[in-house]
Amino acid sequence: MFKLTFARKIMAAAACAAVLISPAQAAEKVYTLKLAETWPTNFGVFSEPARRMADLANKMSNGRLEIRIDTANKHKSAFGVFDMVRAGQYDMGHSASYYWKGKVPNTLYFTTMPFGMTATEQYGWFYYGGGMELMQKVYEPFNLMSFPGGNTGVQMGGWFQKEINSVEDLEGLKMRIPGFAGEVLAKLGANPTNIPPGELYTSLERRTIDALEWVGPSMDLRMGFHKIAPYYYTGWHEPGTELQFLVNKRSFDKLPADLQEILTTAMRVAAYDMTIQSYHESGQNWATMKAEFPNVEVKSFPPEVLAALRKANDELLAEHAANDELAKEILDSQAEYMGVVRQWTDIADRAYLNSFE
Repeated sequence: MFKLTFARKIMAAAACAAVLISPAQAAEKVYTLKLAETWPTNFGVFSEPARRMADLANKMSNGRLEIRIDTANKHKSAFGVFDMVRAGQYDMGHSASYYWKGKVPNTLYFTTMPFGMTATEQYGWFYYGGGMELMQKVYEPFNLMSFPGGNTGVQMGGWFQKEINSVEDLEGLKMRIPGFAGEVLAKLGANPTNIPPGELYTSLERRTIDALEWVGPSMDLRMGFHKIAPYYYTGWHEPGTELQFLVNKRSFDKLPADLQEILTTAMRVAAYDMTIQSYHESGQNWATMKAEFPNVEVKSFPPEVLAALRKANDELLAEHAANDELAKEILDSQAEYMGVVRQWTDIADRAYLNSFE
């Protein structure tokens, strides 16, 4: 039913990485890769995956694989990671796939989709439902490989200067929101924009934008949005936001087979670790927000607004699928997979949580 090829490769990678490296191998050539991040220096949870991956790869290879990391503060091109890795200026990148939709529209489906899969469901699709194969199909023409790079889980719907009580309140709303969700809001009259992470607070404070979505308490507390926007809305647009490791395929192919497997395994472990760290820190930081900033109002979008957003989302999905054969293949795969696993989510996670209401 679903492809398992990539999942089997990953499992083989884990087995290979577990094999002890001989002294002869340890004395072999040291391979050094350069990685560019979209994130600025010391950027909380988002800064962890690349460093954890680099440390794991170095240790598992007995020092034969070194990965040097440049933040956006150094390379000065937060949204230039795709082009820099493609050109070979950097061997790797850590970013988010939907940032490249202006260059390659089909990249946006591999971060998250409005009203789509949760993190657990999405990882199932990636590794056991054919998602990895489809992602490589999109990136291969650009001499790139893409791997999951850590998940935030369900993201909050954003920080707003004013309440959203009707669909009309979305008209003319200037909001930082990337990916497919930005297209959905635009269809309802909003003005979505994307802004580098380091400029978000200032843009909201100076009212250059009326609202923004970032992540959730795991990242939002340190950004200080709660000090300048009173309304914190629950999510609809990013139910399982997956970051991304980009790899230049020529750089990857130059590595010996065992280092390829070690690198692949290190990326997978680092992605998983960020996912659980993000969940942990959201819980801790939300407790801090409630205690120290009790005036923050948690709101949910009214049912009629959510219905309009879902309708716009469905219409856009149909348009994308009709206009691009590969987009249709990806979207059909996601819908088919979610149609199966969501039934289990309903009688497992949802039923468990509802039993406490």
